[in-house]
Amino acid sequence: MPTTIFVNLAVTDLARSRAFFESLGYSINEGFSDENAVSVVISDTITAMLLTREFFAEFTSKPIIDATTSTEVQLALSAESKDEVDAVHEKALAAGATPAGEQDHGFMYSKSFDDPDGHHWDFVWMDPAAAAGGAPELSIDEIRGNTTHS
Repeated sequence: MPTTIFVNLAVTDLARSRAFFESLGYSINEGFSDENAVSVVISDTITAMLLTREFFAEFTSKPIIDATTSTEVQLALSAESKDEVDAVHEKALAAGATPAGEQDHGFMYSKSFDDPDGHHWDFVWMDPAAAAGGAPELSIDEIRGNTTHS
């Protein structure tokens, strides 16, 4: 059964966040966007709901973190190729994202960034043969040796 995921993220500047995601090539679902929220269509089954902090607070009784100083979640999206990983990363940096590391394990390649509100995004390519057969065994030292953090 197909599942749709809606990722709700608190943002400090809705217009800036909208412009950032549009610059990455994502479309906006205007039917679910207004002065409190922007609905970013990532794919047919993934939507990022960018909510003003005030509007986000209406849906939780817990404190809302500041994503620039605390990690709430790491969002990972797949890419069709290493070139696509690089292209999205370059667009994100040009639009105001902060680089947040990269990995190259041969069978898996990723680049990460923090969006203007501090939310962490990873774009990942994995060799289809490796994905079908499961991840190769890597030691912690091998993982660390092929990973950089900005």
